[in-house]
Amino acid sequence: HSCGGPVRAVVLVGGFGTRLRPLTNDRPKQMLPIVGVPMIERVVATLGSHGVTEAVLSLGYRPDAFTDAYPDGICAGVLLHYAVEPEPLDTAGAIAFAARHAGVSDTFIVMNGDIMCDVDLSKLVAFHKSQGAEGTLHLTPVADPSQFGVVETDDKGWVKRFVEKPAPGETSSNLVNAGTYVLEPSVISRIPEGQRLSIERVVFPAMVADGTLAAMPTDDYWIDTGLPSTYLRANLDLIDGTRTRILASVGPQAHVHSSASITHSVIGEAAIVEEGCVIIDSVVLPGAHIGARVRLERSLVMGAIGAEASLVDCVVGADAYVAPFSQLANAKVPDPEAVK
Repeated sequence: HSCGGPVRAVVLVGGFGTRLRPLTNDRPKQMLPIVGVPMIERVVATLGSHGVTEAVLSLGYRPDAFTDAYPDGICAGVLLHYAVEPEPLDTAGAIAFAARHAGVSDTFIVMNGDIMCDVDLSKLVAFHKSQGAEGTLHLTPVADPSQFGVVETDDKGWVKRFVEKPAPGETSSNLVNAGTYVLEPSVISRIPEGQRLSIERVVFPAMVADGTLAAMPTDDYWIDTGLPSTYLRANLDLIDGTRTRILASVGPQAHVHSSASITHSVIGEAAIVEEGCVIIDSVVLPGAHIGARVRLERSLVMGAIGAEASLVDCVVGADAYVAPFSQLANAKVPDPEAVK
């Protein structure tokens, strides 16, 4: 637990989750479950375990989904404060709007609500304080930094420059912005009210120019759940020992026929899996219905699948029905590209 560290955090959950459609057609991605618990609840529980007592949710798309889920304003034992932005303000605008809305006036933590990570937040805060930094970024190593914004630091932990999607040889760093920050309230005053502004592209580089931005790399578990493939993996990582905890992978109220074969998969609450199914490396979300002798591989399913169908690398939304005997690969149902 933190000793005298910040007790407030801003969690960014305003996005539309477009890359996870059709799962996000009717709900924000942070309300999608990760092994039976909404993603937002796992993020907030992490904050709570490091002494955070109040989390300000910066909301945009479907704020009612959060207020309906936590009507008493308590999530994982942490008090929630809802800040619903009037229009999309990008990351800096959203952080400043949420912080002002909740009257944040002390050192605070910012987390992106779609990242699952095991970083020690108390250590990050302690490092921030010992640096006397205005802001501190959590950094994580990645195998292929060309898809990310790479962060270069000096040997004292100060950020020297950002390299966006570097070409080979452009940087020796493989450390990227991991989406968790410790910020002083002075950062809020760098952000004009009601204006669309990116913290990564505008505010952080300005702080680098002033020599006030620090960074702490760690090599803990870290995953951005924003894609079907990574959302799938974030679920499976909690049942197979990739992370420190191994969770039960079948919801207590799920109905799974004894003849079904389920390997390295998550079956959500009240889901139905009929006889003879073969389910591999997949997530069957709460309430889904999987018909008899269906084969699922590396797929995410919310809706209903007819008997004898076979789905590989597919994403099926809540209202979708996949006809019996269908053979689908790399499909999204309903297709987000199709004109509504």
